[in-house]
Amino acid sequence: MSKRIRIRTGQAPPALTRAAFAERFAESFADPQFDAERAALGRVAEIAWRNYAAGRKAPRTRKAGRGFANPDHDLSVDWLDARDRIRAAARAQRDPAGRSRALVIIGSPRNDGTCPGEASKTFRLAGIAQRALARRRLDVDLLDLSRLTSDYGRRIYPCKGCVSTAMPLCHWPCSCYPNHALAQTGDLMAEIYPRWVAAHGVIVVTPVHWFQSPSPLKLMIDRLVCADGGNPDPTSTDGKDPRKAKALELADWPYPRHLQGRVYGLVVHGDTGGVESTRRALSDWLDGMGLVDAGMQARLDRYIGYFEPYATSHEALDRDAALQEEVRNVARAVANAVAQARSGRSSPDAKLATPRPK
Repeated sequence: MSKRIRIRTGQAPPALTRAAFAERFAESFADPQFDAERAALGRVAEIAWRNYAAGRKAPRTRKAGRGFANPDHDLSVDWLDARDRIRAAARAQRDPAGRSRALVIIGSPRNDGTCPGEASKTFRLAGIAQRALARRRLDVDLLDLSRLTSDYGRRIYPCKGCVSTAMPLCHWPCSCYPNHALAQTGDLMAEIYPRWVAAHGVIVVTPVHWFQSPSPLKLMIDRLVCADGGNPDPTSTDGKDPRKAKALELADWPYPRHLQGRVYGLVVHGDTGGVESTRRALSDWLDGMGLVDAGMQARLDRYIGYFEPYATSHEALDRDAALQEEVRNVARAVANAVAQARSGRSSPDAKLATPRPK
């Protein structure tokens, strides 16, 4: 297919001035405890300014080497390390002699180590699922996204939407971060990607925030776009060249699904509204990535303390023995589905080619 490729520009703001950069840099060191080191911080700020002005996104690189479209392309060491961890996780996940593994995700931003001062109900529900999976002899990896709010330096940066320019521009794993020139470092997704890859089953446990998924969970969801059609070879687009990426997509891009075939369960809870729409949205997202639901009892949405005070919601959960058993059933269904999938039994449509890949 021959098409004229046009790149639309004009949205990006101008670069910061030296003075504006210095002011923004200093925001992280406003505490008077840093006053004794202002001269040293000034020297560090000057280095940071030069790196920003030069656009030193990836200061440590090495040649891509064999297996890439352009072996001489300089690839970020950070990206290569993340890629290697994903490949190791994939090998372990495919090993028929390995133990079955489940990833249980806590989608709430609340824990007792930060402003709320109390553990979340999501944490308690995830613990119920974790114990039920362990009783079925699955290894369980608990991913607690509330650590983004309570831990120093842990963050998930927002997706930049590369896929909307062209799917091959969205690299697997994401190569947008870290960006050292913009101080966008410490991105937790480099750790999260291999945890998804290593899993045979995934259970997402989440509250509803304003009729939608909480922000930490949504950040992770958006950054998993590269797992559904993402490009495992950044050298094929010369890094982030939008023109080359568009040409690749128009040349019949295959949209590889890097998490396809894993099974999933959902536990969505709320207090006044939004549980059904949030559960449906999460199901649609996981279905769209090629994951397989573990059956009707693996997709749960329930209210805890419906229109009751927030202050007594943990007590409401204590009383709801039926909900606790339903969460165990989500875990049991996922364990059963993992066993079936690993024994060779797949969903009825697993081998059907889609006429609309994307």
